[in-house]
Amino acid sequence: MGHLDHAALGWLTPVLSYVMACIGAALGLRCTVRALGATGRSRRNWLVTAASAIGTGIWTMHFVAMLGFSVHGTDIRYDVPLTIASLLVAVVVVCAGVFAVGYSRDRTRALFLGGLTTGLGVASMHYLGMAAVRLHGDVAYDPALVGLSVLIAVVAATAALWAALNIKSPVAVTLASLIMGAAVSSMHYTGMFAVSVRVAPSGAPLPGATAMQFIFPLAVGLGSYLFLTSAFVALSPTTGERQASASAQRPVESAAS
Repeated sequence: MGHLDHAALGWLTPVLSYVMACIGAALGLRCTVRALGATGRSRRNWLVTAASAIGTGIWTMHFVAMLGFSVHGTDIRYDVPLTIASLLVAVVVVCAGVFAVGYSRDRTRALFLGGLTTGLGVASMHYLGMAAVRLHGDVAYDPALVGLSVLIAVVAATAALWAALNIKSPVAVTLASLIMGAAVSSMHYTGMFAVSVRVAPSGAPLPGATAMQFIFPLAVGLGSYLFLTSAFVALSPTTGERQASASAQRPVESAAS
């Protein structure tokens, strides 16, 4: 068996991946809160932004953590199409869960179905991302830990959607985001501890790209997207602020006429 190191770069990758998960969760929650206070096209746009933020945050968390993953005795490469497919899966399934909550009249049923769908999608993203790993050897999984990681994903997704429906204040959103970030990170590392590798040394070149050639630039790009979107959401007026501004303008317009 090859020795697996999940933090080859020390605490940098676990901490940074947790931060990315928290940012994605916080941004997604804020966008969902905005969506629930909007109607029509505005609601749809906020929900799409929420889904892209949460999905991107989860994916970035996973692959930033994977920057610290190494196996003694073999190099590691990543299949580019599968890695991109894992990102699309993350965004699409989170979008399905968020839209279910955002538009359903039966919030309890939507929360259950949305949490289940999103959680299974997050787990699928994780294991699809792991399927993209190329190394000299055979990868196996502990079924019990895999099942536990999927359960954590479903619970974390359900909690995230519940928070989106019930938490409004910025302080509460921040606390919920920290908890959700911890849950997503726990799911990732539980899934990683399920992995074992039987190394088969070989001099043959591995297909795919290295983490620094592909994963790192993409993670930086997606991280930048999260920060820029966070700034946009922070500067965008809320529904209440727009209503207050419109109410303040009416007396001025009446006086002018």
